[in-house]
Amino acid sequence: IYVSPDEATQKNGVQWIEKWKQIRKAENEQKHKAAETLDGRHIDVVCNIAKPEDAKLVLENGGEGVGLLRTEFLFESSTAEPTVEAQCESLKAIVEELGSRQLIVRTADIGGDKPVSWLHIPHENNPFLGMRGIRLSFKYEAMFRRQLEAIYRTALWQTETTGSTGLHIMFPMIGRISEWNKARDIAESVRLQVDAPQLPLGIMIEVPSAVMVAEDLAKEVDFFSIGSNDLTQYTMAIDRLHPDLCNEADSYHPALVRMIEMTVKAARSHGKWVGVCGNAAANPNMATLLVGLGVTELSVSPADAASVKNMIRAVNYLKLKEKAIKALQLESSEAVMELYKNNDDLF
Repeated sequence: IYVSPDEATQKNGVQWIEKWKQIRKAENEQKHKAAETLDGRHIDVVCNIAKPEDAKLVLENGGEGVGLLRTEFLFESSTAEPTVEAQCESLKAIVEELGSRQLIVRTADIGGDKPVSWLHIPHENNPFLGMRGIRLSFKYEAMFRRQLEAIYRTALWQTETTGSTGLHIMFPMIGRISEWNKARDIAESVRLQVDAPQLPLGIMIEVPSAVMVAEDLAKEVDFFSIGSNDLTQYTMAIDRLHPDLCNEADSYHPALVRMIEMTVKAARSHGKWVGVCGNAAANPNMATLLVGLGVTELSVSPADAASVKNMIRAVNYLKLKEKAIKALQLESSEAVMELYKNNDDLF
């Protein structure tokens, strides 16, 4: 922010805005073109959304589906737990926009920085390390089951209506294999009760312990989606909302780079795919690093979809891979950032 900018700064500002408009125009013209590198590596560019109204923006901006539906909107905007019918109605509205395209529904990631007043969760001194995500779903299992019922009923409705469904289910904050087993078993019991089709079941990789047992988890799950925001927070022991420390919670830290590589390696060894649905996926330099590490899906806000696709189409995957190998050998965030400051070697 420039306070009382001088004439030269104002002139530069006008030029920057004009250049930005030209870039956005060029990106917009190609937004529906596939995100494929110069040497033929396809990357799925999908979107993060938080409410039914966002679904229209996905297709308008060139997104190929939804990599993360934050279902917290259903719970935060209500004065009581939303009924199964109300949840189905919201999910159907999204499905009607997306058709058979992928729609990954994350079960409620309530808690931490996303409290829900009507649940009356006791005060916690450190809510990010407390009752949130899958832990809260297990504590309120009946609520968890009703959310799963809504998802499966929507999948059943879509399958009966159109012949197929793109719905996936993703569990947040899984940190150990026993949590995955419990979530999977609950989901399967609900599916059988509804007599719904089987859906791909995946997990968020956002707890460091999940990375360390990724090899075991990869044998069981259908996919991984790395939540870069929380994985950074928990790995660095820095609250991502802390006003003085948030800038130090960067995804270029060698520990994060190596954890992503470990996750991808584990998934690949069992034929599973890995996406990233945190803020890191929308950063052009970070996106090139992620693709080089083997990530095959980037989930970003609808507004960023066209630019991310444009960037992918401009680079060479083998060169991305070579650069990522160099990044894995570096010892500091600054060194990794410096490596990706100039990406002329990727074309």
